[in-house]
Amino acid sequence: MEQQLDISTRDKILQMLKTKGELSAKDITEQIGITSMAIRRHINTLEKEGLIESKTIRQPMGRPTAIYRLTEQAEGFFPNKYFALTLDLLGELEEDAGKEMVHHLFDRRGQSLLRKHGDKMHGKPFAEKVEMLAEIQNESGYMVHLEKKTEDEYTLLEHNCPISQIAKKYNHACACEMKLFESLLGAEVSRSECLAKGDNKCVYTIRKQHNTLH
Repeated sequence: MEQQLDISTRDKILQMLKTKGELSAKDITEQIGITSMAIRRHINTLEKEGLIESKTIRQPMGRPTAIYRLTEQAEGFFPNKYFALTLDLLGELEEDAGKEMVHHLFDRRGQSLLRKHGDKMHGKPFAEKVEMLAEIQNESGYMVHLEKKTEDEYTLLEHNCPISQIAKKYNHACACEMKLFESLLGAEVSRSECLAKGDNKCVYTIRKQHNTLH
């Protein structure tokens, strides 16, 4: 039973740091609801395993505080497996046929996803389409949080990217994702943050297109 508790708490800490960013031991303790001593034990273990790292923040008053964040090694804890093999295969394809062929492959994947999900969304209200997109991305491991700004505008946050290692080398994958969102939703989509470019998450602004007569 104790072992199950340890695994559960460890997972919670990693999930929190993934979705909320840098946190202090006090922040983690307050949100998980177990003793600070137990939290510090888990933090020490995760640091030894190389999954989290700390930096010291000086406070205007009182003692400096340690802030914890995930390491690159921790990214393997989240759904993004098999990227090494995929990168090898894409590298071989690029060597044989050129980068344009790799781009074409990503374009084909986008077209396949559009065919797969497009019919289900056709004719649905804008709000329902956006919610369906968030559900699709969640099922694919993107750890999505959706925020409604107005009836015609949403912010979609992806805290994880299963293909982030691939997208770092082949940015065209990110361009294809944006194009897919625009096509599925009939919307204007812009991205202000990107995991593949070193940000903590991908942030999309989605605005409903209003047809105008010229």
